[in-house]
Amino acid sequence: MKQAVTAALLACCIAVPSLAAATENLHLTISASHPTTVPWIGMIQTVFMPEVDRRLASTGNYKIDWQEAFGGQLYKANATLTSVEQGVTDIGWVFSYLEAPKMPLSQVTAYTPFSTNNVPVQLDTMMDLFDDFPSFRKEWEQYNLVFLGATGSDSYDLYTKKPIHDLADLKGMKISAPGPLGTWLRGVGANAVDGALTTFYTDVQTGVSDGVLSLALGVLPTKLYEVAPYITRVDAGVVFSGGLAINRDTWDSLPQEVQDALLAAGALYSKTHAQDLMNRHAAALEKIVALGKDQNPPVTLTVMPAAMRQQWVDNLPNLAGEWADAAAARGLPARDFLHAYMDGLRERGETPARAWDAAP
Repeated sequence: MKQAVTAALLACCIAVPSLAAATENLHLTISASHPTTVPWIGMIQTVFMPEVDRRLASTGNYKIDWQEAFGGQLYKANATLTSVEQGVTDIGWVFSYLEAPKMPLSQVTAYTPFSTNNVPVQLDTMMDLFDDFPSFRKEWEQYNLVFLGATGSDSYDLYTKKPIHDLADLKGMKISAPGPLGTWLRGVGANAVDGALTTFYTDVQTGVSDGVLSLALGVLPTKLYEVAPYITRVDAGVVFSGGLAINRDTWDSLPQEVQDALLAAGALYSKTHAQDLMNRHAAALEKIVALGKDQNPPVTLTVMPAAMRQQWVDNLPNLAGEWADAAAARGLPARDFLHAYMDGLRERGETPARAWDAAP
């Protein structure tokens, strides 16, 4: 009997190491140009990565050894696409609307402002376009990428050094905005200064700009309100900002089970991120006002009157038409893409402030 027990114990000791050896460790670098205090970057860490880990743990075949490099440790906002393309990182957030020359179709939301403030609706529409327009998918895949999940923004408002009482107050002002979103300022006569959340504070502090067109959920963690305390809530619209992607060479080296886990986690990340933006936008504005109430001057929030907002919309040139013509000149189905995007919003219950797909 004693010999039988000893033999059983030896068998267990032998079995445990063999089970451990069955789990293959994979090393993946995951990065972003922005810090994890920015919500859509933080959720890579709190939603995407844990979901991959959870799915792989269910079989025990593979485990990811994550090498994290957030907050611009490997590259800045102007190099998100090339850094994933060239394998500087295995997985990274690609800031597509800073890549207009390379990713023209991805800019459709930047040229259709005031169309929707509903992030889930917009991202659902964009993912439909990803499936329906091979040219849109190619726009990502041609750069050695596999698209994992979409990201958007909360709605854009103005954050300025001085209060805005009328659209005329904006005329001639230098307003920082990311990439093509500077075109939105053409409706108010402001001068666009190219920038990103990582540069806005310094831009305003040093006088490069007089304010920014930006997001509450980006302004809050970067403390931009300290130098631009006057908030004018415009609700200028949300945009498709890019997405999480993996280097194609890395992707091809991974087992199917891991690929499936990455895609499923990417879908969850997109959905969770979109709803999170909806839940937190108003709360972020309230917190900014609360945090800035004792500074000098204190943070002040005003809501742009509906008539003034519509005046801004009506003053804009045909941004979508200009964009579509330029993209069509490159052989892209931009007009069809624009119609499909606007129809997708309407079919989901949105009422754009301007019919950007209407004939000029």
